[in-house]
Amino acid sequence: MDPTSKLPPGRLKATPEDFVVTEVPLYEPSGDGDHLYIRFRKRDITTDAAAKAIADAIFAPHSAPMRDLGIAGMKDKRAVTTQTISVPIPRGKEVRTPDETVALASALALPGITILEARRHGNKLKTGHLESNRFDIVVRGIPRDRVGEVVASLERMGREGVPNAFGTQRFGRDQDNAARARAWLTGKGPAPKDPRQRRFLWSALQSELFNEVLARRVADGTWAIPQEGDLLKKVDSGGLFPCAEVETDRERARNGEVAPTGPMFGVKMRSPEGAPGALEREIFDARLGADFDLQRTKILGEGTRRALRMPVYEMHVEPLPVAPGDPSEDASVRVRFMLPRGTYATTVLAAAIDDTSERARASTAANADSASASVEAAGSEAGETDAAPPDDALGE
Repeated sequence: MDPTSKLPPGRLKATPEDFVVTEVPLYEPSGDGDHLYIRFRKRDITTDAAAKAIADAIFAPHSAPMRDLGIAGMKDKRAVTTQTISVPIPRGKEVRTPDETVALASALALPGITILEARRHGNKLKTGHLESNRFDIVVRGIPRDRVGEVVASLERMGREGVPNAFGTQRFGRDQDNAARARAWLTGKGPAPKDPRQRRFLWSALQSELFNEVLARRVADGTWAIPQEGDLLKKVDSGGLFPCAEVETDRERARNGEVAPTGPMFGVKMRSPEGAPGALEREIFDARLGADFDLQRTKILGEGTRRALRMPVYEMHVEPLPVAPGDPSEDASVRVRFMLPRGTYATTVLAAAIDDTSERARASTAANADSASASVEAAGSEAGETDAAPPDDALGE
């Protein structure tokens, strides 16, 4: 628990069942093709471990081609999550037919994993190929006299949204991924040998810089209010356009139609003008140097824009009943909502409670010197629940 926090204390993930996540697919598999889309439910196991276990079982006794697996989005380990992966259908004279592979996958019984559906499709599932995520979360350990505060905060977020910060897991177990990327890119440290690791580190640095821009705009009250020169994102289509008619665009922002954006820096990222552009340039120069050439990062991704405001859909908050005679002074709240892909449920919750779980305390201690910690002032520091590989960060 943060002793400086004015938020009510609460505890997340007391059990995996307290944090339930369900992917909403972007499309349904066609029923034909060379890839097998497997929808499954996992409990207290990482997405990577679950995907490997499923693929190994399908390809046994041979090795599964892990690089050919498709994962739409990563999910927390300590949770119950429903999600989809794709596995290439094994081919060759000595292997089973595609229909036999479907039957095998459908009948798999693996520890911590329940197979819900297996269907064929024509292409590998790509990172970010999901429409949204639904959450059903129980927050425990809330003082009974402060439950009303938590309920009111969450309901307000359902109307207004929250600052769209990246969570602490984006920056690695030791919270040093962004610093490692900065050292490597500025010639003060070694470059990772693994290309995937280089992209992970660059993604963390992009996220740190975004969080710094967001924290500054939260501090001056402009994170959800379009400013002249801003690049705005259309909520329905994701299209970008410059803010030129300020009052009109602010009305559209109040209606939830558009949102100001922040930088995921890269060679092809569009930059805003005016005060928003000057702020982003100031932060970039302070972190990487005014003479840093983004062309050096071209192989790592092109860059993109990310909305500063996270919309929260279908918010429903319900205080759970206290058992008669329970001497505890704590209460629990159940909260259900839906978020767009690439956003974080714990960002929402961190704006309503001060997480007192052991996991949160460890993350806070590790993050004490991280630039992203400044977002805590906006109630936006969070553990990542929809962590995706860097492709998602670079091309959301």
